[in-house]
Amino acid sequence: MPSRASKLVRIALAASIAASGAIATTAFTSSVAQAATSTVDGQITRSEIIARAQYWLGKPITYDQGGSYPDSSGRNYRTDCSGYVSMAWHLGANPNPSTRDLPGYSHEISRADLKPGDILNSFYDHVILFDQWDDAAHTKFSYYAFGSTPVKHVTGMSINAATFDSHPNGDYKALRYNKVIEDTATRTGVYHPQTQVFYEGNNAGGTVGSAMFGNPGWKPLTGNWDGVGSASIGAYDAATGTFYLSNDNASAAVSVKFGNPNWVPIAGDWNKDGKDTIGAYDPSTSKFYLSNDNSTLATSFVYGSPNDVPVAGDWNGDGADEVGVYHPGNQTFYLGDISGGTYAVTAFGNPGWLPITGDWDANGTSTVGAYDPATSKFYLSNDNLNAATSFVYGSPGDVPITGAW
Repeated sequence: MPSRASKLVRIALAASIAASGAIATTAFTSSVAQAATSTVDGQITRSEIIARAQYWLGKPITYDQGGSYPDSSGRNYRTDCSGYVSMAWHLGANPNPSTRDLPGYSHEISRADLKPGDILNSFYDHVILFDQWDDAAHTKFSYYAFGSTPVKHVTGMSINAATFDSHPNGDYKALRYNKVIEDTATRTGVYHPQTQVFYEGNNAGGTVGSAMFGNPGWKPLTGNWDGVGSASIGAYDAATGTFYLSNDNASAAVSVKFGNPNWVPIAGDWNKDGKDTIGAYDPSTSKFYLSNDNSTLATSFVYGSPNDVPVAGDWNGDGADEVGVYHPGNQTFYLGDISGGTYAVTAFGNPGWLPITGDWDANGTSTVGAYDPATSKFYLSNDNLNAATSFVYGSPGDVPITGAW
């Protein structure tokens, strides 16, 4: 947002490399306020619900209906199944709602409509927090639960299983929190190399903001670097292999060398922590190098063929970004994982177009798109097959960018 809300980037395609120097910046101009994290009992995005649920995962918390444990801001919640959901939903009631109370904060939905952050609630007994569908047919899913020590994340559960978390399937109703809001869809924009100005668009030909950042020849990046609010900008100096990341679209909060000069920069939330971090792709060896802390190497692997174009996105809706490559010779996207495997293959666009990826319809899953630099026209697909929308934005020679701004 963050995490699902931040399914940003993902690829920076700039022209030539220029000499290094001081970063030139201007203040950001925007007609849209940046999103904030939730307040107690306030609206909350699906990605934040999942991020809050993950905060208790892996911690030494004992199941105890008389006990409590704090969320990341220090607010205590009861250490049982409904207390856990109350924490994830950022509810303020004290004592926390029970499974009998949760329907009062939500409304019933079809199981087929379950999305991240919804719940399956057994009125008298238990509640589990829906994470994601594990297959396209919606027959298997993942969930979070605190029915016993410790908090659990269960994957591959059949929607037709006899029991969910040791309670009868038929006792559960699918419920959606009344104040949940959808994560922001990925938007497109352009970077003007001659002026180093980022223009953030609205997927309909309009502009929501602009900012100047970086030096001539540097490559544009976008990402939710601090995990708060919406996407911001960055730049990569290929001559030195240095990344410059801004949290305010004005100054560099992070400057770090990663990889070797002339590698291709990428960005994504590789470890599902709600923050986008950097990576680099060596086009001569088809090797990816990914960092989870903008400093050290977390993983590296070979994927694609020499001179493919790297892309990144959340192909399977699990909240973490994966990588892929685009082969210009046949206009084909190869959507991979972070270990060298392939999730999907799809052809999209025409020769000479530039690849982009993003969660265009805010459903938690990234899909492909393309930009025709000759006509400044974007083509976005929601199914990796057909163009759901197309529009002109920018000027010939601009570089496409994407982000949840």
